[in-house]
Amino acid sequence: MGAADNPPKSYNDWPNYQGFNSDYEERTPVELKVTGDIPSWAAGVLYRTGTGRSEIETENKGTWKVAHWFDGLAVVHRFQILPPDADHPSVRVIYNSRSSCDGLIEKIRKTGVSKEMSFGARYEPCTSYFRKVMSLFRPAPPRTIADQQSMSITLSVNHPGVSREATKKTGGHASGINSLCNKTDAAAFQALDPETLEPVGIASQQILHPDLNGPLSASHAKSDPVTGDVFNFNLALGRNPIYRVFTVSASTGETSILATIPGARAAYLHSFFLTENHVILCVWNSFFAAGGIGILWHRNIADAIADYDPSSPATWYVVDRRPGGRGLVATYESDPFFCFHTVNAYEEPSPSDDGSVDVVADLTAYPNLDVIKLFYLSNIVSTSPDAGKFSKDNLGVYKRFRLSSLPTSSSSSSSSTKPKRATLDFQVDASITPELPTLNPFHVTHCHRYVYGVVATGKSSFLDGLVKFDTETKTAVSWSEFGQNAGEPIFVPRVRKQATGGEGEEVVEEDDGVLLTVVLDGLKGNSYLLVLDAKSMKEVGRAEVAGAIGFGFHGTHVPAGKGRGLDF
Repeated sequence: MGAADNPPKSYNDWPNYQGFNSDYEERTPVELKVTGDIPSWAAGVLYRTGTGRSEIETENKGTWKVAHWFDGLAVVHRFQILPPDADHPSVRVIYNSRSSCDGLIEKIRKTGVSKEMSFGARYEPCTSYFRKVMSLFRPAPPRTIADQQSMSITLSVNHPGVSREATKKTGGHASGINSLCNKTDAAAFQALDPETLEPVGIASQQILHPDLNGPLSASHAKSDPVTGDVFNFNLALGRNPIYRVFTVSASTGETSILATIPGARAAYLHSFFLTENHVILCVWNSFFAAGGIGILWHRNIADAIADYDPSSPATWYVVDRRPGGRGLVATYESDPFFCFHTVNAYEEPSPSDDGSVDVVADLTAYPNLDVIKLFYLSNIVSTSPDAGKFSKDNLGVYKRFRLSSLPTSSSSSSSSTKPKRATLDFQVDASITPELPTLNPFHVTHCHRYVYGVVATGKSSFLDGLVKFDTETKTAVSWSEFGQNAGEPIFVPRVRKQATGGEGEEVVEEDDGVLLTVVLDGLKGNSYLLVLDAKSMKEVGRAEVAGAIGFGFHGTHVPAGKGRGLDF
């Protein structure tokens, strides 16, 4: 890893260090200064994950440092967007935030080390990964350890099966947001109070179902946009790895194992696909060495992944998403690639006219695993000697795959036959490819045209622009300003109705809405909530924060009065 193992004496020596080493918090809610015109229909709560401190001064006068962006110490942010009322003629924004791992920070301060499992840090192999991580997987751990894990990649609001227990601890809230969970690629949840953001508990996926006993899962669970049912997988490592694809009912809280997939290679899978009728687990080329046993030695994900193998195809497993359904329906193979984020997937009638369907699946693909190394801080902070390695050769490209002629009945299931071929419909240049991709939530599991995300404009060594990509015209509209680094854009539609045109429903334009994103102003050293018109990518308003919000990953918007955000 080179410089990643020997970072400079202080990240503070780098001009844009604020985004990677921020101690800013507002534990007591504050009202932000709003400029422009934030629309009232965007009212609700925006939750954002973030990184906080990357350096801690220890009691022995040393300095503990984070090496990889993904291991930044967790901070969670809450923007409450309030509509006008009798006393306030315009939209207001109330903000609060807090570290969700104070206990871990205190441990590091006292000992100078962190022995927790991480994504990219390196430690001496003195403690078993399974002994450490499986300690999370026991029901109802004491509240005293709730803040001793750094978990802040994705957030779930009122996650079925988890919400009931979390509500007992928080008491519930009038907003309808009764539970908030931090998640990573471990099969665990950190429950937070949805208003104060205080950590209140840690639990494993085994609280959902006893068979979900593997240590890994996808940070990006998927929610059905209509029912709210949540889908994910659980991965048990070892000589014979097992994936268990499951769903949790929003109406009953019950968990069903949809399929058990033995024989598939254990891999680092950050996300997967969901359609109206299927879960698609694509095992792409991020295979763990020795079935994941390498994690026992390295105690981090990055070093446990084997070298990229360009001769091994990506394998797509298609699972019936109905509890008690057909299980594994079909298997496909495609050319190899690596991926962090899927975009969306949907079904359409197959041209063969035999009653089968084609699955269309979009994602941001990489030609190898170099992007994992590029997110070591020494490779992305602007004045580091290795920052130039963040080049166009290592950026992702938008790809659309097609899984043709998927059988729709058990009599024509092909799960036991030779894998079919997944074909590539198109790909586009990295310069207009959205990373951290999002879309209009009403188009999840349905055909979509527009995808939003962050891009690297080449003006800095980090992701520094926003893009709106049109999948029909293969063109893009972008937003970027000098010295500004924006995070994942969250789409808020203007009209909250299903855009399918059914009886009693109103068809609205897919890009009729706004984007909410958190931007760090590197020139001023503070952040702001930016609101863009989703059609034009022009600013319509902003709310200024008094400090620098660390660069984070994902978020979710809960519309006012709805009490539910979607997992993407």
